[in-house]
Amino acid sequence: MPQAENHQWPVEIIRHSLSHVLAAAIKRLWPEAKFAIGPAIDSGFYYDIDFGADKISEGDLAKLEKIMREIIAADLPFLRTETGVAEALERAEKDGQIYKAEMIRDLHAQGEKTVSFYQLGDFLDLCRGPHLATSGALAGAGWRLKNLAGAYWRGSEKNRMLTRIYGLAFPTREGLDAYEARIAEAEKRNHVKLGRELDLFTLHEEGPGFPFFHPRGLIVWQELLRYWKEEHDREGYQEIKTPIILKKALWEQSGHWDHYRENMYFTKIDEVDYAVKPMNCPGGIIYYQTSGHSYRELPLKIAEIGLVHRHELSGVLNGLLRVRSFHQDDAHIYCTPEQIKDEVAGIVRLIDRIYGTFGLSYRMELSTRPLNSTGSDAIWTASEQALKDALANLGRDYQLNPGDGAFYGPKIDFHVTDALGRTWQCGTIQLDFVMPQRFKLSYTGADGQEHEPVMLHRVIYGAIERFIGILIEHFGGAFPLWLAPVQIAVIPVGAAHIQAALDLKNEMRATGLRAETDSANETVGNKIRRAIGQKIPYLVVLGDKEIASNELAVRRRGAEKSENINKKDFIARLQEASERRELSLV
Repeated sequence: MPQAENHQWPVEIIRHSLSHVLAAAIKRLWPEAKFAIGPAIDSGFYYDIDFGADKISEGDLAKLEKIMREIIAADLPFLRTETGVAEALERAEKDGQIYKAEMIRDLHAQGEKTVSFYQLGDFLDLCRGPHLATSGALAGAGWRLKNLAGAYWRGSEKNRMLTRIYGLAFPTREGLDAYEARIAEAEKRNHVKLGRELDLFTLHEEGPGFPFFHPRGLIVWQELLRYWKEEHDREGYQEIKTPIILKKALWEQSGHWDHYRENMYFTKIDEVDYAVKPMNCPGGIIYYQTSGHSYRELPLKIAEIGLVHRHELSGVLNGLLRVRSFHQDDAHIYCTPEQIKDEVAGIVRLIDRIYGTFGLSYRMELSTRPLNSTGSDAIWTASEQALKDALANLGRDYQLNPGDGAFYGPKIDFHVTDALGRTWQCGTIQLDFVMPQRFKLSYTGADGQEHEPVMLHRVIYGAIERFIGILIEHFGGAFPLWLAPVQIAVIPVGAAHIQAALDLKNEMRATGLRAETDSANETVGNKIRRAIGQKIPYLVVLGDKEIASNELAVRRRGAEKSENINKKDFIARLQEASERRELSLV
C-alpha cells in the first residue's frame, strides 16, 4: 500500500476523500441509506444521510471507523466517470437516491449536460471531486469520526431532518493531535462555563438569547465602554442615543423592511405598525436630519452604543456569541467623497489601537455586492472602488469576499485572531451611498449648493456582548488587571486580622482599585484556592507580620510564591498599570 505523503495534497481533497470513504462504509452497514451531501469543511468533513426507519447512535461511529480503515487498507482506486444527465437521473431514481436525484435535476436546470460519479469499491456516488488517487493514500492522515447531529435537507425546516455525521481530518496524525489539544483548551475556556464560574453572566429559559449580566460581568462591560469612550473622544466622535422602537415606515424607507424583515421583531402602538430596531442606522439618520449641515462640519462623526434586537432561531443561540438582544458600538460618519480615504484610514488606525490593547491581531476582508441589494450599478461600482482605493492607500493586505456586502453597500470586515488561533469577525466598515439617497440627506457645499454626503457605518467591538464572550475565551477568564472584576483579594490569616484586611480593602478601593476581602471562617489555604479559582490577578495575605511591617505578602496570578512589597509602592504600581491598560501583570 502506498503510504500517503499527505502534506503534498490540499487538505480539502484529503477531507473530501474521507467523506467518500465514510459514505462507502455507511453503505456496507445500511444498504438502504439515502445519501445527501458530504463536503469538506474547516477541520474535517461530514455526510448527511437519511437512514429512514433505521436508527444510528454515537456507538455506531466506532463500527464505521473500523470499516473506513478497512477501505483505506484495501487501497481502492477512486474511479471517475461521466454520464449524461438523463442517464444519471434514471440511475439515481432506480437506486432510490432521492436527494441525488434532486441535485441532478437542479444541475439539469442550470444547463449541465453531463454529471460526474466516483466509484470506490462497490460504492458509487454523484460527486464533482476531486479525490485522491486511491483510498490507500489516506493511510498517513490523522482523522476520526466526531459526532452525530441533525440537519435539515438544504437547511430548510420545511424539509426532512437528516443525520449528519461529522469527522475530523488533517494531513497527519500530529495535525489531528494538535487540533484536539486546541479544542480541549477551548473547552476549558468556554465562555458560558467561565461566565457562570466567575459570576459574570448567566442564561435563563425565561429569556432565551437575552443574557443576564451580574455585578462582576457589568464591571467588565463598563471598563470596555470607558475605554471605548476615551478613544472616541480623542477621535472627535459625538455620542447620541436613539429609541429602540420606530415606525414601520422608517424601516420601509431604509430598505430593512424588504431586506431584513425576517430578522426583526414587530409591535403595534395606537394601531400603527412599529418595529424593534435591528440596527442603529435609521435612528442616526433621523438625528442627522434634525438640523442643516455645512461642508465645514464634515466629516461629522456620530457614535451610539445602541441596543438592537434580531430574531435568531433557537438552534443557533450560543451564549454571548449569538444572542437576540445586544448592544452595538455603532458610529456613522457623514463625509464628502474626497474624505473617504482619510476616514477609512482613521477608522483602521483606531481599530489598530483598540484591538492591540487586548492583544488581538486581525486580517481584513473586502465584501462586495450581494444578490439581495439595493442601489444602482453605478453606485455600487463607485462604492467598491472607493474602499479598494482606501485600502491601497493604506498599503494593507486584504482578502476579497465576493457577494457578501451589506444590502446597501460594500464593507471591510475585521477578523480578529484570539489566543488559540481562532478567528472572529468583529469590526466592520461599510460604505453607503444608498441611505443618504433614500433619505435625501444633504449638506451645503463651498459652492453654496446642496450636496449628498457619503455615509460610513462602522463598529469596532461589534456586539459588545459577543466581544465580552470572545475576550473571556481569549484570556481564559484571566483578564488583564484593568478588566478584572476583582483586581486584588485581601485574605486575612485569622479572625484577629479581619478588621485590618477590611481597612486595607477600603484603602485600595479609595484609590480606584477593585479589592475584596475574604472573611470566611475557613483556612487560609481554602481562601487562596478560591481566589486562584476566580482568576484574581493579585492575592494579598495579611497576618501579624504584614500589619506590623506595612509590607504586603503579594502573590501574582500564576506565581507559585508570594513576594514582599511595600504597601504604598504596590498600590501605586497597580494604579499605573490599570490606567495604562497593560496586558501583563506587573
